Amino acid sequence: MKQVAINTEYITLGQFLKLADCISTGGQAKFFVKEEKIEVNGQAENRRGRKLVPHDVVNVEGFGQFEVISS
Repeated sequence: MKQVAINTEYITLGQFLKLADCISTGGQAKFFVKEEKIEVNGQAENRRGRKLVPHDVVNVEGFGQFEVISS
């Protein structure tokens, strides 16, 4: 499982996908979350504005599993 460090209280799923190198620009997030299978803590998620906090586990089909950690 890859770890992605954030230095804020939370990060949105759209920002997270860019930080985790799943997408190259924030503009791609809208389409990416609709087309790809994404799970947050085991539940399907398709809202790019979903707030992620440290210890959340994000599974992105084709990219792997990530854990949000605080830096």
